[in-house]
Amino acid sequence: MKLGADPKKLAILGGLFLLGGYLFYDNVLSGPSASSPSRPASKSALTSQRTATEPAYPAPQSTLRRAASRSSEEFRPSLKPKRPEDRVNPMSIDPTLRTDLLAKVQAVEMQGGSRNLFQFSTAPPPPLPPEPIVKPKDKTQVADAKPGPSEPPKPPGPPPAPPILLKYYGYSSVKGENRKRAFFLDGDEILVGAEGDLVKKRYRVVRIGVNSVVMEDTQFKHEQTLPLQEETAA
Repeated sequence: MKLGADPKKLAILGGLFLLGGYLFYDNVLSGPSASSPSRPASKSALTSQRTATEPAYPAPQSTLRRAASRSSEEFRPSLKPKRPEDRVNPMSIDPTLRTDLLAKVQAVEMQGGSRNLFQFSTAPPPPLPPEPIVKPKDKTQVADAKPGPSEPPKPPGPPPAPPILLKYYGYSSVKGENRKRAFFLDGDEILVGAEGDLVKKRYRVVRIGVNSVVMEDTQFKHEQTLPLQEETAA
């Protein structure tokens, strides 16, 4: 049994012990290094810094005042003439409205306005068609162009039929019969007629409907539809 230790292991253990002690001293026991007190800036440095920020030559007071007055002024155009003799006296102006001058201006026709504002130039106008060439006619063409004998005037046609002035305002029918009777009003006279009857010895009742009646003028052979007249309040 060996009581002594291996010298190599003792050397390694001693090295580790020294390394641990150095790290403990460096991180725990030793404080931050005292910083050296800052030295005040020298007077020459402050002077150089001040001269760098300030302009080399100060602006004169007259220039500063002129710039301030220009910035405070506003653009106020005046339409009044400068000379007093050119100004208009408001007491000498006639306030009467000249309608004749206004009408003259309204009568002027608008001209121009053919230019397109969104184009630099307008298209050229289309070319005019060539003028027709008129050739002199020969004697034969002049003879052919003469009008021939005029046609005899046609006889006038029959006069138009006058309108039927009867007013249709209703009809009646007997139960069990298909024949209807229509009621007409001629002024204050009431007329009654069935289909096929003559009214006032001239107008034939052709067909009686609910809303209208077809009448025939036997003198002019003309038919006319009479609508049903609405009743008017007395």
